[in-house]
Amino acid sequence: MKVEITKEWCLRMSQIEGNAEIGAGLHSIDPIFDGEAMSDDKSNQDTGIAFGRFVRLMRRNKGLTLEKLAEDADLEISELIEIEDDSHHKPELRTVYQLANFFDIPRNNLLQVAGLVTAKNDNIASEAVRFAARSEAVTALTQQERIALEEFISVLSKED
Repeated sequence: MKVEITKEWCLRMSQIEGNAEIGAGLHSIDPIFDGEAMSDDKSNQDTGIAFGRFVRLMRRNKGLTLEKLAEDADLEISELIEIEDDSHHKPELRTVYQLANFFDIPRNNLLQVAGLVTAKNDNIASEAVRFAARSEAVTALTQQERIALEEFISVLSKED
């Protein structure tokens, strides 16, 4: 069987990759990522809370159930439950990558919020803490939560 890589396929794949560093494997995504979760200090706990709330609010904002998000983003539902409910859970790199693509957020920024890489942008870290403090887990998004979510999305959406 002959595998043929067309120009169209290469262009489509380059669009999917966006601003990611060129390379192979875990270390190519971010040179600071060492394959291990960062130490469990206070800032990492804060980012875990912010990441879980961000995923929950983005899911609710789009009107998705956990099952539907898992299906649409090609993720395990158990991983999504852990992300939303356990602030100490460190998500898989692939999970954050898939969520960033699904929510249309730059991967490097979402990796920082998830606590998988060392924060390069102090603004993202401080906004993550503010976002976590301003959002409460309730059944429907309040106007304040929607505003907090939109502000946080605007910070995350800025390219480095």
